[in-house]
Amino acid sequence: MPADRASSELLCAIVRRPDDAAAQRVDRLAENVRDWDSLLNLAREHRVLPMLFSQLADMGPAVPRAVEEQLRAEYHRNIFHNMSNAAELIALLKAFDRHAIPVIPLKGVVLGASIYGTLNARPAGDLDLLIHHRDLARAMAVLLERGCKLKTPLRADGTPVYPNTYEYSFERPMDGMVIEIRWRLTEPRFGSNLGMDWVWPLRRTAMLAGAEVPNLSPEITLLMLCMHGSKHTWSRLIWICDIAQLLASSPGLDWNEVNQTAKRFGLWRTLALGVVMGHRVAGAAVPPAILRPFESDATVRRLARHIQETLFDAPGSLPQGRMPYAFQLLGFRDRVRWFLSLDFLRPKESDRSALQLPPSLDALYYLVRPVRMLWDKSARP
Repeated sequence: MPADRASSELLCAIVRRPDDAAAQRVDRLAENVRDWDSLLNLAREHRVLPMLFSQLADMGPAVPRAVEEQLRAEYHRNIFHNMSNAAELIALLKAFDRHAIPVIPLKGVVLGASIYGTLNARPAGDLDLLIHHRDLARAMAVLLERGCKLKTPLRADGTPVYPNTYEYSFERPMDGMVIEIRWRLTEPRFGSNLGMDWVWPLRRTAMLAGAEVPNLSPEITLLMLCMHGSKHTWSRLIWICDIAQLLASSPGLDWNEVNQTAKRFGLWRTLALGVVMGHRVAGAAVPPAILRPFESDATVRRLARHIQETLFDAPGSLPQGRMPYAFQLLGFRDRVRWFLSLDFLRPKESDRSALQLPPSLDALYYLVRPVRMLWDKSARP
């Protein structure tokens, strides 16, 4: 069902970088809203309810009292959740430090604190921690000591059921806290392991609830946000807003370093698409010399247009075309490297979900994968 137009226009207005006419624009669009339930549902889906409350609070008769009270309640619920996450994260970092385990938090409350300057601006989900793979056993022991239960399925010998797993998920039954530890930021690209060896030497620090915690550099954060948003076809407005907020909070961002790193890892179009979306949708300020080559790429323009057109009506829908979406994000040289790496033949979790085989027959998924790629569109990269 298409999203309510007044609701989508208002949400786009509240995430744009502020200017002299921003408040009047939000006021005018709020007066056009007739279906407030639709607005709240859309804001909840796109994870921008806290921003919506901050913009509409105390606006007056344009916002029904019941709507304002609901927004306020969800806003304070988000604060409580984020403060709980922050407290648990700080305790976890101290526990890891006692065991001499290097760790960097990803996204979540640290992202909110470092680029928004507050824990209240955006929702935070689980706690995501990046570690060295060599520290996996010790990190698992720390989480088990804290009452967490491993949710990732393992074989009897302790190895993952899914061989390509690069993260373990834990949940603490006592309070439902979910913690994920990973040793890569994403699946391997052309033999490169985008993990702690990449990010740890360049790490920074951020202040979180009065504590100093390790944080990714702005350059790596930008690439990580672009990878995450592109992986999910930029299906949530908050991910686009994060790009704009990061750029606003990092005036000294080393664009040359970002560009060179993106090209080295086959992420140039992924970076370009994220920056273009941040600029078009959320008004991110991007130096013209940087934005120009991004906007000049025909594939980036076409993908950005598709995402803009479907952001509220069909979020996450894949763009049409002869090439799979993930393949469109690669340049010609990277496509050649991708073919030579044979990574596309590596079985995915979707292959195992489509055909469930016993662990003893796991090798057969290397035959299932190419068959699904030929016949099942959802299986293509």
